[in-house]
Amino acid sequence: MVYIRRSKDRGPSDLGWLKSRHTFSFAGYHDPKHMGVSALRVINDDQVQPGAGFATHSHQDMEIISYVQQGIIEHRDSMGNIEVLPAGEFQLMSAGTGVSHSEYNPSDENELSFLQIWIKPSELGVLPGYQQKHFGAQTGLTRIVSPDGRDGTLRIHQDVYLYQLRLDGEQSAKQQPETGRTVYVHVISGTLEANNYTLEPGDGMGLSDVELIQFSARGTTEALIFDLP
Repeated sequence: MVYIRRSKDRGPSDLGWLKSRHTFSFAGYHDPKHMGVSALRVINDDQVQPGAGFATHSHQDMEIISYVQQGIIEHRDSMGNIEVLPAGEFQLMSAGTGVSHSEYNPSDENELSFLQIWIKPSELGVLPGYQQKHFGAQTGLTRIVSPDGRDGTLRIHQDVYLYQLRLDGEQSAKQQPETGRTVYVHVISGTLEANNYTLEPGDGMGLSDVELIQFSARGTTEALIFDLP
């Protein structure tokens, strides 16, 4: 089974200081046909104007991943974390029993562009937690998130693995999902071929009941690959 979500069909949002494209239903955008894939609930492609940001707000029982594509996030939360996330950095915040945080673009000139991702946890009421890491820019598949934090990955409270895929030129990669797993691909930049489907920036594809996924690139390409229950 294959599910294609084209960039142009994502839900738009424009608050002036914030422009977003929602892969799945979120806030004022609702489409019952696009409520998420497996435990993956939200992928928001956010552009924040200089000096603007999300004032302090609260979350509960959600695993929240941020990935900075351009600019810097200034992060503060009720756990006492005061952090800066530059481009290329991943952040995972486990909201658990409840956490409040703010996210700002501290630049006076440059736009902030980042992906905000929500994953439903397998266990409710966990202790809130914060993790942040840069995983480099090597080509191929790099594991970013895992349920047990193996090999220096960020630990998530769900049976989910997240990979960063980078390919240059005519490079290729492959993934062999375990039986019963669902894979969701979100393209960040470049043109990606996945099992004979062509995906452009902002496009997404869900695959279930497949034994092999073949990836190839046309030029420099970056994508996120979610291995889901």
